[in-house]
Amino acid sequence: MNMPSPSAITATRLRRSYGDHVVLDGVDLDVPRGTVFSLLGANGAGKTTTVKILSTLIRADGGSARVAGHDLSTEPDAVRAAIGVTGQFSAVDNLLTGEENLALMADLHHLDRKTGRRRIARLLDRFDLADAAKKTAATYSGGMRRRLDLAMTLVGSPQVIFLDEPTTGLDPRSRRAMWQIVRELVADGVTIFLTTQYLEEADELANRIAVLDHGKIVAEGTADELKRRVPGGHVLLRFADERDLESAARAVGEVSRDSETLVLRVPHDGSLASLKALLDRLDRDAVEVGSLSVHTPDLDDVFLALTGNKEKVAPR
Repeated sequence: MNMPSPSAITATRLRRSYGDHVVLDGVDLDVPRGTVFSLLGANGAGKTTTVKILSTLIRADGGSARVAGHDLSTEPDAVRAAIGVTGQFSAVDNLLTGEENLALMADLHHLDRKTGRRRIARLLDRFDLADAAKKTAATYSGGMRRRLDLAMTLVGSPQVIFLDEPTTGLDPRSRRAMWQIVRELVADGVTIFLTTQYLEEADELANRIAVLDHGKIVAEGTADELKRRVPGGHVLLRFADERDLESAARAVGEVSRDSETLVLRVPHDGSLASLKALLDRLDRDAVEVGSLSVHTPDLDDVFLALTGNKEKVAPR
């Protein structure tokens, strides 16, 4: 008996060039089913090209891939039947109502009338669009259009959804509403392949993150694993008086101190074991700590360190 693969997406040595310009230079991916995998990269790093290849929109120049258990090159129709794609630019038809946009997708998926109506009603309700169902999409806000766009993707009940910078241009409230929808989809067993330049978005949603730079994966891991690769993490200890500050400085060794604010800054790698060792040393010397806070590098720091970019990532 053949057991289903635990991976929703696998890719080996994917390559793609446009003339002399190499966009993907041997990309390997392994995305477990029912997870969010985020691909980070600056403009031109190859994120959208990766999505286009994996969703059968363009061909790779080399390498191989499987999506939802189907070979990309020999079973493209099966791949298309198993996926949904929400691109950077909305696929919503402004001249149609929200309900009509969904009905169009139901027809394209060859759903019978009864099944289509039932699925449309459920999606309108799930995406909080029922009250606007009869209004043309041209009247929708940016957040509503994005929700409708994703609802249209779900009409075909995809196993894998590619979200290519899905929240670009949305206000913070609409962005967080989209995040909750993504979490609910994953809870239902859907696999999400997410590209984004909002590093907070990857931190919030992704089970694993890969950083793409000049066509190569330069790092991959959980958000915490990636953050621990960048120096600068520390524990900030605050004290009520100078005596406790001095006792702590003797207990923990070489630290950065500020006697005026009664603060010690202790280098920290972000691990629980390191934090426990620090607390054990303080406890052993009966040092009274007023407050403690752990500071780790964020994904902005990780991105800049791994890609060599000198400026923070900005949405395009």
